[in-house]
Amino acid sequence: MTTHLFLIVVSVIAGAVGVFAVGFPVQLLGSKGAAVSPAAVVWVREVGVNIFAQGVAAFLMRDQPDSATLRAFFIGSAVVQFGLFPIEIIAWRNGTITRLSGIVPNSVLHLVLGSAFVFFALH
Repeated sequence: MTTHLFLIVVSVIAGAVGVFAVGFPVQLLGSKGAAVSPAAVVWVREVGVNIFAQGVAAFLMRDQPDSATLRAFFIGSAVVQFGLFPIEIIAWRNGTITRLSGIVPNSVLHLVLGSAFVFFALH
């Protein structure tokens, strides 16, 4: 997969997830078996905006030539993905999130995207 195509795929995924989180936070929380509260809804919307923004950045970077700047974007994005990876797993283990089916797709996605960002940063 080329850098260009990878960043387009990332932007589509992040765009869709971000829009869903901003527009449907109650449904997102419900899919994870997490308690719905006004604070949780605000948090999900804030995270959704950040995810959407990451997608916009990926889309804008798609045509950039190999450079220190592009590698920095990849490294920063890898940190985001690997940083997010354990959060829902720990929340599930602690009972905050009750549906394993609500975290497995995210967890796999964080590992795959994090690894891909590292791959592109090194190549």
